[in-house]
Amino acid sequence: MLLGGEPFAEKIVMWWNFVGRTGAEIAEAREAWMTGDRFGTVHGYAGDRLLAPEMPPTPLKPRGRTR
Repeated sequence: MLLGGEPFAEKIVMWWNFVGRTGAEIAEAREAWMTGDRFGTVHGYAGDRLLAPEMPPTPLKPRGRTR
């Protein structure tokens, strides 16, 4: 998917395949990914499900517009 347009006005956190407003949201998304609770299945893909890497030991920093 390609997404373009005006940058978000709020700060966001991006890590691996996840985007959220806080590091806690990212950690929740990672847990949901690992348990298979929230994200669907890719039909037709014959490989094993990709595992998310461990969360970094430091807090994730929200970032936003630079202007």
